[in-house]
Amino acid sequence: MSQRRRGYARPLDLGGKVDLSHGAGGRTAAQLIEQLFAAALDNEFLAQGDDGAVLPMPPGRLVMSTDSHVVSPLFFPGGDIGCLSVHGSINDVAVMGAQPLYLAAGFILEEGFPLADLARIVGSMGQAARDAGVPVVAGDTKVVERGSGDGVFITTTAVGVLRDGLNLSGSRAQAGDAILISGHIGDHGMAIMACREGLGFASPIVSDTASLHGLIADLLASGAAVHALRDPTRGGLATTLNEIAAQSAVGMLLREDAIPLRREVAAACELLGLDPLYVANEGKLVAVVGGNDAERALAALRAHPLGRDAAIIGAVHVDPQHFVQMVTAPGGRRMVDWLAGEQLPRIC
Repeated sequence: MSQRRRGYARPLDLGGKVDLSHGAGGRTAAQLIEQLFAAALDNEFLAQGDDGAVLPMPPGRLVMSTDSHVVSPLFFPGGDIGCLSVHGSINDVAVMGAQPLYLAAGFILEEGFPLADLARIVGSMGQAARDAGVPVVAGDTKVVERGSGDGVFITTTAVGVLRDGLNLSGSRAQAGDAILISGHIGDHGMAIMACREGLGFASPIVSDTASLHGLIADLLASGAAVHALRDPTRGGLATTLNEIAAQSAVGMLLREDAIPLRREVAAACELLGLDPLYVANEGKLVAVVGGNDAERALAALRAHPLGRDAAIIGAVHVDPQHFVQMVTAPGGRRMVDWLAGEQLPRIC
């Protein structure tokens, strides 16, 4: 709809800042929605312009997940809160084996936030959604008083469809299964921390934020017996595996020398006193597959750009205590316990 028809005196000034009128539901709010949000996220469903989007639904079962994003800083090497909010919710649906279909987004904006930064964030969301083929079909914006927020918080909800007969769950791991990771661990969390702490490395640490549904589709199409999938975000690989071990009432044994870890991430973790096993990832996949299909699953992961550095990192075994343990590089064994407390706050 044109500015003349809407009655706008001039285009939205991206040199300005968010003010309370942008969340008041009047003409200023409508201009923000039309000229910033709708322009960046444009698709046929969002263009319906109603209080809810009417969407086609293919056969199968619905899978839905929602996630809130409060990352600090908002912009980081390899991404920003915008693309991260798209990838995070898509991945939560995809690891259930579902094909992501649609996204909804809610924004909490702080009074005084630069409109240029907001446009950059929403533009990043739009590009990430287009790249993933998963449109943002509905949204909402609220503005809080200066000092009551922290720039921008984004909540995204993803809806996907799961075909009949496919059942993936953290409760389905069993003794003899192999444990795989799709690539290097800790990239996202340490990209955030290096940015916060001003750490410089010869090779900069870049977030791995990405949508995983294409990689997952290739893995499932390989014919490997996939029992469980997870994206090891907050709490990292260690927490994710403890969750699966507890759900399935099994134990796990990892091999430290098999876990992919970049040297610069290892160095940053050592400098900051962090264990990379607990550092968040935003573009990595943990797969628990039948032991006889481990190599088939590995080949499928490595054939995809997001899985080039995939590795088999351990196995599932019988353990009434449901412990996750690791054989260390020197040949010892240590517990890989649940994360206690918040190791890295506000990383997603």
